[in-house]
Amino acid sequence: MNLKSNRQVSGRVFLVFILVFSFCIAEGQQTPLNPISYWVFTPYIYNPAMVGSKDFLSFGLNAAFQGEANSQLISGNSRISKTKSGYFSSPDIMEFKNLGVGGSVFRDINGLSKNIGISASGSFQIPLNTRNLSFLSFGASVKGIYNTLTDSVGPPSSYKKTFYPDFDLGIYYYGTSFFAGLSSTNILGNPFKSDSLEIFKIPVQRQYFFTAGVKILLSKALNIVLEPSALIIVNDSTIRKITNNINPIIKLYLDNFCFGSTFNSNGKISFFSQFRYPKFYVGAYYELAKKTAYFKKTPIVEFTLGMNIQPDKSRLASHSHW
Repeated sequence: MNLKSNRQVSGRVFLVFILVFSFCIAEGQQTPLNPISYWVFTPYIYNPAMVGSKDFLSFGLNAAFQGEANSQLISGNSRISKTKSGYFSSPDIMEFKNLGVGGSVFRDINGLSKNIGISASGSFQIPLNTRNLSFLSFGASVKGIYNTLTDSVGPPSSYKKTFYPDFDLGIYYYGTSFFAGLSSTNILGNPFKSDSLEIFKIPVQRQYFFTAGVKILLSKALNIVLEPSALIIVNDSTIRKITNNINPIIKLYLDNFCFGSTFNSNGKISFFSQFRYPKFYVGAYYELAKKTAYFKKTPIVEFTLGMNIQPDKSRLASHSHW
């Protein structure tokens, strides 16, 4: 693909993002409330268009701890494949389709609210070149969430229990050196109107995510890649304050090791690291309140553990599963 074609594709992708973003604002919860490290480790949770963007099956577990609050997220996604028959002495190989599937189960305890949820996601990718090195993907997720609200003083019979459905939509562009995504989560919003004192208000709201970044190859021989990006997260009440909700993210890949940092204008800074073994990975995420003393606000500590499965056993296994 020549330079002119690249510019045309980028222009069309940008136009689609603008149209979709306009739709989200006109029609437009944190999914889930925690752990927040899915922004870094499993971004397909907030953008279903990323489901199946890698040519392997991936499972992951995220767990977060902050004081009495805790949450867990189990997720997985894969690009659909089929066996392509070989010929003569050539063995059968796997051939990938332009479809991705994924799902998640999460549990979140945060104050007086307890959530248990499940989601199912699907995506469709449109290749933008003959080598399938860049594509435009569209995705959607459907969810069912069971919420329990307590008033801290009443008996269990007074707890308010609600089951409600919701869904997410997303679009994602991925190229060899540039990526961008736009999504809207929990589009149905809060399942009911809260009372005037907001005692029984489920902590759920529509959220809008926009991410964009570049990959810079620093050393091909040593597999060193620098990935600066930005993630914008807003909801219905902060949609007019986008500049206050920009989260710069910097990642540095050193072969099997990745580490980085995020920072936002709300006075929080985070550090994360991830190490990739041949068949699984482990990682940690820490978030600190920069303008608050340690003893006044407990830092957020989150961990991730996952497994990547290479489906094509007839070829040399590729461990490049970032």
